[in-house]
Amino acid sequence: MLQKSLTFIHWKSPLAPWKEVDWLLFGLSIGLTFLGGVMIRSTELNQGLTDWLSHWAVGGIGLVLALFIARSRYEALLQWHWIIYTITNLSLIAVMLIGAAAKGAQRWITIGGFNLQPSEFAKLGLIITLAAILHARPASTISAVVRALSVTMLPWALVFLQPDLGTSLVFGAITLGMLYWGNAHPGWLVLLASPLMSAILFNLFLPGWFFWAGLIGFLAWRTIPLPWENIPLKGLVTLGVLAVNLISGQLGNIFWGILKDYQKSRLTSFLNPDEDPLGAGYHLIQSRIAIGGGELFGRGLNQGPMTQLNFVPEQHTDFIFSAIGEEFGFVGSLIVLFAFWLVCLRLVIIAQNAKDNFGSLVAIGVLSMIVFQVIINISMTVGLAPVTGIPLPWMSYGRSAILTNFLAIGLVESVANHRHRLKF
Repeated sequence: MLQKSLTFIHWKSPLAPWKEVDWLLFGLSIGLTFLGGVMIRSTELNQGLTDWLSHWAVGGIGLVLALFIARSRYEALLQWHWIIYTITNLSLIAVMLIGAAAKGAQRWITIGGFNLQPSEFAKLGLIITLAAILHARPASTISAVVRALSVTMLPWALVFLQPDLGTSLVFGAITLGMLYWGNAHPGWLVLLASPLMSAILFNLFLPGWFFWAGLIGFLAWRTIPLPWENIPLKGLVTLGVLAVNLISGQLGNIFWGILKDYQKSRLTSFLNPDEDPLGAGYHLIQSRIAIGGGELFGRGLNQGPMTQLNFVPEQHTDFIFSAIGEEFGFVGSLIVLFAFWLVCLRLVIIAQNAKDNFGSLVAIGVLSMIVFQVIINISMTVGLAPVTGIPLPWMSYGRSAILTNFLAIGLVESVANHRHRLKF
């Protein structure tokens, strides 16, 4: 018999390096970036500005970087996390020394004619560092939680002193979200956040502070991991927690004095913007009018009078959602919210299916960052939260912010792309 050898040519798809990435997550990020550019163009249509082109260009660069990161192995960052942490803090220190100041804050470094905001990239640096630390030692003990908090404190303090209140709040949200996913007791997280609430209630509503202190004392007694036989020690720790909350109330006045005047106005104006309609409350009043004027289906693209006549300050950055509400209405706003919900859903799924704790924690860190920014940004445009300068991911104009968001998505896509797969 004649034996014939058959040679099979194996064709490899050009998408093979990205075979397991979440294309829906990539598509949503691209779609939000595209819509953001459209809305930025609408807000600047009568001003002769072209920030929308820059928004798309930087978004394109971010997408290329995200695709490159997605095909790289994220585990390699485990051995580099302390170097990343050091670079993060050095960049924040450099801002304080040689940074450019604008609007009462020193947040940018000018490189080659471009303003970079290191605090935006510091979010991703913090996520990587915390993920590596919690991967090595889960937050199931008080000592592990304290270790994670000590890592967060330095970059948080450097950002707060710029001052950049919004980003410092994002750092807190990232830390709490990752600690929760890292097996920290939920009660401990409430205790961690309690000093901030005490500082607010002590200065605004003293009876509320007494109720809050009682609740925190009970929570401390129930959740602090000490044996029930050692009741005196548990009581001492509980009293210590109450003392911290009492001191926080006093420190609230001190920190309030550290804030700039414009930051104070932003934090209080949302409670009653009509009290200063031409000053601190002007942003919120105009934003609410624009969103309410959109009604159900909106005025149409480039047809919103509040947007086209530039009645809403900083609309292309912090208040981009007001343009969406006016020109696309309630339905358009719901579609945008649904898109962000899908982004968050995909991040949770990737976190659940990650092959190790490091990858899972990275995905949850990115989730915490995006969720907090979306909630606070949209809430402040409708008057439910103070104006803190937090951008809407992928939609607000800001080159450093959009690059950070795409780098974060690329890192999460790497987690999805390199999870364990069964092969037969």
